[in-house]
Amino acid sequence: MAYDRYVAICDPLHYHTILNRKHSLVLASGTWLSGSLNSLVITIPASHMSFCHSRTIHQFFCDAKALAYISCAGGEDFVIVVYMEVLTYGTFPVLFCVTSYIKIIRVILQIKSREGRKKAFSTCSSHLTVVFMFYMTALTVYMLPPSEYSSVLEPLSSVLYAVVIPMINPLIYSLRNKDMKCALLRLLRVGGMTKY
Repeated sequence: MAYDRYVAICDPLHYHTILNRKHSLVLASGTWLSGSLNSLVITIPASHMSFCHSRTIHQFFCDAKALAYISCAGGEDFVIVVYMEVLTYGTFPVLFCVTSYIKIIRVILQIKSREGRKKAFSTCSSHLTVVFMFYMTALTVYMLPPSEYSSVLEPLSSVLYAVVIPMINPLIYSLRNKDMKCALLRLLRVGGMTKY
């Protein structure tokens, strides 16, 4: 999405030639391949861990860091793998997003009309909001050191970044659509009128 916004704002006349079907397929394939590699990097070390104390994970779903908490052998190495994986798969996408948005903001600030700047910022704001929320909650889970609040904070953050944010993502983008806004307002008016 960051690259899409970058091309749409910084090079709008060449949008369809840059993000053609072939390029989109390469980007999607790269994402799938990267995700598969990510899963492999976590699954292989996790399969070599021993769980002698408990097989109950104190988490809403089977998370990598939660596995490390209940292991009795191989957990230390697994935690190092998880942190390296988070740094790799977290740092590069964040740097890519930040770089593209720095370039986008430079282009937006050069737009002469106030209305044009407003429209360009509104195009990017929803994506930037979702990305910021996702990475902040994910960092809370994986990068904060254990504390007395970890048992509450980590499951809550995990649910936020794995369930809530992906659910609100389509909602945020659809609320930018004028037809969707009108339909929502009509629904709220009809719902408000039936109560009285």
